[in-house]
This record gives sequence, C-alpha cells and structure tokens, in this order.
Amino acid sequence: MDELVRFGVSLDRHLLEEFDRHIRRRHYTNRSEAIRDLIRANLVGDEWDENKETVGTITFVYDHHVRDLTGTLTDIQHGYQGQILSGMHVHLDHRHCLEVLVVKGKGTDIKKVADALISVKGVKHGKLTMTTTAKTLR
Repeated sequence: MDELVRFGVSLDRHLLEEFDRHIRRRHYTNRSEAIRDLIRANLVGDEWDENKETVGTITFVYDHHVRDLTGTLTDIQHGYQGQILSGMHVHLDHRHCLEVLVVKGKGTDIKKVADALISVKGVKHGKLTMTTTAKTLR
C-alpha cells in the first residue's frame, strides 16, 4: 500500500452531520473511506471528461411490441461492435425487456452508443453508468 497521508478538513457542522448520516446509510466504517470514494468518483468523472479509455454499462428498458424496435436496437448495437463488449437481455413481463450492455472505449464514443440506443422511440428508460478501468486509481 502507498504511504498514507493525514490532512485536516474544515466543514460546516450541518454539512458534517449530513455526511455522517450518509456514512451510516452506506455502512462505511469511517469517514476516511467515504472521502476516498468521493474523490475516486470525481476522478472517474475526469477520465470521462478527458476522453480516456473508460468502461461502463448502458441499461435500458423497452417495449418489444413497438413495431421494428427490436431490430432497430440490434442494428444500432451492431454498428458499435468496437465499444460493446457484452450484453444481457431479460424479459421483464409480456411487453417489456431490459438490456444491460457492458461498454469500453473513449468517453465520447461510449456516450454516442448510449444516446443512440436510449433515444429510440419505444425505449422507456435508459441510463449510462460510467466507471473506469481503474488503471490510474489507488
């Protein structure tokens, strides 16, 4: 493990109380680990903004009864084979399906894939969850 460095942080009492509630809800054992996670989350966002190699998931729910929707979604995915690593398809009920795609590539390219899929008529909800390859995080 790298050398640990201690530093002090000054916070408004109310903000600290809210942070401590957050820590309890998330079951952190201490403030330090919660702060480390917040810093990592911010750094992951920077990787996406800097268009570095990143990974993520695209999750979307759609009504497969919408005319030609399944074919349209499949065609879009075939157009982004370089970014889509894997996918999972789940039948939620008689009409609705859930798809989860694991994606990898530059942030702007992955956002294009997500936007192309989520914006299709018949997709009821979709979300891109961004993360990192963790090569630069400790």
